[in-house]
Amino acid sequence: MSAYPTDRQPTHTPVMLSEVLALLNVRRGGVYIDATVGLGGHAAAILEASAPDGRLLGLDADAQALAAARRRLEPFGERCRLEQAWLDHCAAAAARHGFSAVDGVLCDLGVSSLQLDDPQRGFSFQQDGPLDMRLGDAAEQTAADVVNYYEEADLADVIYRLGEERRSRRIARAIVERRPLETTGELAQIVQSAVGRGPRRRIHPATHVFRALRLEVNRELERLSGFLASARGLLAAGGRLVAIAFHSLEDRIVKRFIRAAGSGDDAGFRSLSKKVIRPSADEIQRNPRARSARLRAAEAV
Repeated sequence: MSAYPTDRQPTHTPVMLSEVLALLNVRRGGVYIDATVGLGGHAAAILEASAPDGRLLGLDADAQALAAARRRLEPFGERCRLEQAWLDHCAAAAARHGFSAVDGVLCDLGVSSLQLDDPQRGFSFQQDGPLDMRLGDAAEQTAADVVNYYEEADLADVIYRLGEERRSRRIARAIVERRPLETTGELAQIVQSAVGRGPRRRIHPATHVFRALRLEVNRELERLSGFLASARGLLAAGGRLVAIAFHSLEDRIVKRFIRAAGSGDDAGFRSLSKKVIRPSADEIQRNPRARSARLRAAEAV
């Protein structure tokens, strides 16, 4: 992975910040976990709202993001603990740092501006770069491994299942015919040539393909399911779980989990909203990357 410039702090606008703080019910002296701390925007606000003695454990698989978060959260001193860890390792990390029966757990899914804006990370086709897409150093494969070595049928399945792309077979066939691929620009061009870009398309035709590859490389949906399965054990009674998703696959997993965990005689959660919460028009205008955010929350019972 490329090194992010150290002479400047990457900019980051936390998504739906006021809604997150309200749903977490952040209070003085509370104990919280940010399982995807990113650049530390939500974490800083939680620590400020829980002052003077609230504590927070921040986790992230991305060493670059964690380094940026460490700089941002340094003023909070011992009130903040940080560790490089995948989302689904949250419970083990919490145990290592003595965080149990916490008051709130947050996960803000997807990728950050730090990752999207660095072409060497390979998350975006806006600038040409290597086909990497790893969120953490421990990821077993890169996007280049997927596009160059998966069987055509398996590649088509990934694009269809994780990208929700109906023309997955056509795209997979075009990729296999042009292998090996090395850069994001090559892949985006192949996808566009395979399916075209009609006048009614609002997004680049490679958008869903890039999402599918990123999810596959980092096993993000599996990790989200694993994290949610351990969520009740992390929280005290009355503690809050807040999750921000950025596409339907993530949101569907969170929605179904909350629904299942809130039913039956041994219900572990109570949903805090009847419908998914979306960012306001004002926030989307200020921060266009927030437009696809979907927030859900539940309270441990």
